[in-house]
Amino acid sequence: MSKTEVPQLDDVRAAAERTRKHLHHTPLVYSHTFSDWLGYQVYLKCENLQKTGSFKPRGGLNRISTLSSEERSRGVITISAGNHAQGVAYAAAKLQVPAVIVMPEDAVPSKVEAARSYGAECILHGDVHAAFEKLHELQESRGLTLVHPFDDAMLVAGHGTVGWEIYQDLPRVDAVVCGVGGGGLIAGIATAMRELAPEAHIYGVEPEGAATMSEALAAGAVIRLETLDTIADGLAPPFVGELNLAVVESSVDAVVRVTDTAIRKAMRLILERTKMLAEPAGAAALAALLEGQLSIDPGAVVAIVISGGNVDLDRLPELITAPAR
Repeated sequence: MSKTEVPQLDDVRAAAERTRKHLHHTPLVYSHTFSDWLGYQVYLKCENLQKTGSFKPRGGLNRISTLSSEERSRGVITISAGNHAQGVAYAAAKLQVPAVIVMPEDAVPSKVEAARSYGAECILHGDVHAAFEKLHELQESRGLTLVHPFDDAMLVAGHGTVGWEIYQDLPRVDAVVCGVGGGGLIAGIATAMRELAPEAHIYGVEPEGAATMSEALAAGAVIRLETLDTIADGLAPPFVGELNLAVVESSVDAVVRVTDTAIRKAMRLILERTKMLAEPAGAAALAALLEGQLSIDPGAVVAIVISGGNVDLDRLPELITAPAR
């Protein structure tokens, strides 16, 4: 499969086999509280309990596992505000491949240090736009292989193992809801679910201040947002992947937007009611349901992906209590 070819269920199955020894099969936890509030059966897919604290190692491991020996020896490079950085750093360490991570200068310090702790070389450079330019410069000058943060078929297939696990644990699932940044996670889940449970609805949620997928869907093409304004840094790339947009157009029922205020509320409720810490990106899916942004039938079985739990603890009080800007 090429980097731009749309993955299929067999690719997701292969990714599960390649990566399982380095990953957790994360819990799918029923929430009585959220089920009672919302009027349908709510299950939380706890990717905040995955290795590195997010779903990201799934795609990173699958992508790096498929590199040639020459590509592995030269090393890989990527760009990330945090979770993908940790995912690639972890994957590279497990597979003994050198890794360079370019990060915006305002990346969460704890996420930078976490990536470095796995042995990656982390380079902080400018804002997200300048960081992408630095990425291309280093990739060319050092001969590194790009592990794209979202627009890569092998990455998408790896992330599709989230959907594969949801189906294994909950074959009668009526809807899956997840956050959308560059689109790698929702494209992977849709790839798995459209064959495993073709009747299930797939919904994406993104912050109002970084609505890259919504804007791309409206335009019918990938567009670049010059301004990003959200607390959900994990859902705030300046554009979505072309491959991912194609999958979302064909296999996702809807993508909706939520405010930062709604995300803060969802973070707090997840912490209060489940005793789990979700980062803003990880709480966005629940926020959309609590705000009534999606029409779910009463009694439906719904899996919500808590995509990550990496929060700068010094900022936690502000994240769950302060009003949106």
